Amino acid sequence: MSKTRASFWAVVGVLLLAGCAHKPAMKVDNSEQPYRIGREDVLDVAVWRDGDLSRTLPVRPDGYISMPMTGDVLAAGKTPTELAEEIKGRLQPYVQEPRVTVIVREVNSSRVFVTGEVARPGAYPLRGRVSLIQAIALAGGFTDFANSDGITVVRSDGDVGKIKVRYSDLLSPDGGQDVFLRPGDTIVVP
Repeated sequence: MSKTRASFWAVVGVLLLAGCAHKPAMKVDNSEQPYRIGREDVLDVAVWRDGDLSRTLPVRPDGYISMPMTGDVLAAGKTPTELAEEIKGRLQPYVQEPRVTVIVREVNSSRVFVTGEVARPGAYPLRGRVSLIQAIALAGGFTDFANSDGITVVRSDGDVGKIKVRYSDLLSPDGGQDVFLRPGDTIVVP
């Protein structure tokens, strides 16, 4: 390689590296939101060195748990750490330096509902990120009478309301994007 070519490539390399140095780094958000306890979840509440106060408790439909000495404690909407701190505060008048741990044993509050012309309508647990196509597969797929291009996803959180989906669009190469479900969503297949 001639000196001129080598010098040219060296200058190009320096310019490329200089350009990269001024480009702002892309920020990737890998943070996960802490889990919030929901109604019908099952919790393990452990009070260190006090087996009488440690127990496995279901979260009632009203969002509360009941424990000796603390009475009813609102659990729904709190993180396990927040709930442990509240229980600890309520136990302090009765237990010297209580150490409380709350572990979610069963997640029962995050569900989606599939109804209409599917093989197995019902409630299905929402474990991780579940798409509309995956939820229909969990429900056994469409029946022979299903109108797969008339699907409606009803949002219970009031964010969007109703989302109309054509299944054929989801499967086409240039079609629409799959809908990712949220807890409490209801999928209606006419």
